[in-house]
This record gives sequence, C-alpha cells and structure tokens, in this order.
Amino acid sequence: MIIYILFFCLISSFTLHIIIIVLYIKIKDNKYFYWFIATVVLNMTIAGLLIVVTLSKPELIRELNLKMFFWLLSGFVTFLLLGIKILIFRNIYRRSKNPKWYHVNYFGKKVYEKGIVKQIEFLGVFFILPFFLIIGAFFVSRFILFIMTGKM
Repeated sequence: MIIYILFFCLISSFTLHIIIIVLYIKIKDNKYFYWFIATVVLNMTIAGLLIVVTLSKPELIRELNLKMFFWLLSGFVTFLLLGIKILIFRNIYRRSKNPKWYHVNYFGKKVYEKGIVKQIEFLGVFFILPFFLIIGAFFVSRFILFIMTGKM
C-alpha cells in the first residue's frame, strides 16, 4: 500500500511541477521559481523514499498489482485532463459574457470577436482530446469490469 501512496505522491508532484513551470514561463514571477525549486526537492525526496522502501523490502514490488495501479493512474490522468478541459471552457465562457469580446449586429444578435478563443486553448483542447478518450475509455471499461465481476 505504501508503494501506491508514494507513486501517486510522485505523480501528483510531477504534475504540480509541470504546472508551476508553465506558470513561471507565462508570468515570470519569482514566487513560481521558488515553488519550482520546492517541487524539485519534493520530487527528489519522494523518489528517494521510494528507492529506499523498494530496496529494503523488495517483496512489496513483487506484490504490486499492476492492473490496479494502471487503473488508478488512468483515473488520475482522466480527471486531470477533464479538469484542464473544464478550465479552458470556463475561460472561453467568461470571455463570451464580456462585452469587450462581442458586438450586436443590425438584427440584434451577438457577433463574437475573432480572439474570443485563443490559439493555445484551441490547440490544448484539440491535442488533449485523443488522450482523454483513450485513457478515459480504459478507466471506464476497467471500472465497469470491476463492478460486474469484482476483478480488475
């Protein structure tokens, strides 16, 4: 059980690390640089703990249920990608309500401006979609199998 916890802490820390890198590149604030250094130390600490635990008790690795681990990992990635998509669509929706991004035409209908959907948001949704569908399908199919048979 401790191996699962350490692996998911490491994956969560890597995800946080990537988010902080993106924020640092986008905003260029020193606090993100300090958070970057902190996540590097955290990643190295968790990886070190994982190495120590696996070298001291190798039977924990032998008992690791890889089907369960990959199912949990696919669920984590699926919900992470879903969260990213929700954030992107929320930003677009907020911009669509801002009068700066539309004008009313002669017939009284809203006409949205060209930049309401940013290129990076469009590319993000476009490139995330296949990964979301494949990993999400794996997660859902394993979940249904678990409900129906009680096995992974």
